[in-house]
Amino acid sequence: MDYVIIVAGGKGLRMGSELPKQFMPIGGKPVLMYTIEQFLKYSPDINIIVVLPRNQQEFWNKLCEEHNFNIPHTIADGGESRFESSKNGLSLILDNEQGVVAFHDGVRPFVSIDVIERCFDAARDDYAAIPVMPVTDTLRYVDRGHGHNVERNNFRSVQTPQVFDISLAKQAFDQPYRPSFTDDATVIESLGCQVSMVEGNRENIKLTTPFDLQLAELLIRHS
Repeated sequence: MDYVIIVAGGKGLRMGSELPKQFMPIGGKPVLMYTIEQFLKYSPDINIIVVLPRNQQEFWNKLCEEHNFNIPHTIADGGESRFESSKNGLSLILDNEQGVVAFHDGVRPFVSIDVIERCFDAARDDYAAIPVMPVTDTLRYVDRGHGHNVERNNFRSVQTPQVFDISLAKQAFDQPYRPSFTDDATVIESLGCQVSMVEGNRENIKLTTPFDLQLAELLIRHS
């Protein structure tokens, strides 16, 4: 059984808006709806769990009514951290369930179907997989006001979905939270597991700033 946990707990602060960024419209429709649709395109049988802060859930339900958005999904309560939100979503999957589960940012609506497929396929083979992209900018390491360039070929930028064997994910998220858990993959790696890397897609940006929204409108227009 395949699952995706779409974590959408943003507050829109860096957008300069009171409207949470997952609800901001692009192409006349909330961002989160595009994100959910991408996973349904990958598999009509996928089980979709959306993690939202409790105080946003009623508003989301109203948006679904307004846009006649009827893709089946289950809502989980958001937590104080990404770790807690992901764990809350994972708790809705039965402990004895077999298969893989993806964790995806609600504000990454342009993940390609090919990337989703690559991540799921790799996780079935290797238990854990994440999409990455080469770094194109020059990187500089900075420490106390001083710095030096580093070899960018040794680095990759990390995207979502991050996909794992369900039983492995359950074991990993049963741990207490640590500050070193910067994404879902670091939770898995803390058990000593290797995480496979697959090629991501350049358009799979995380919408965080007003510029990102402008870029999103362009991508929607030319999709």
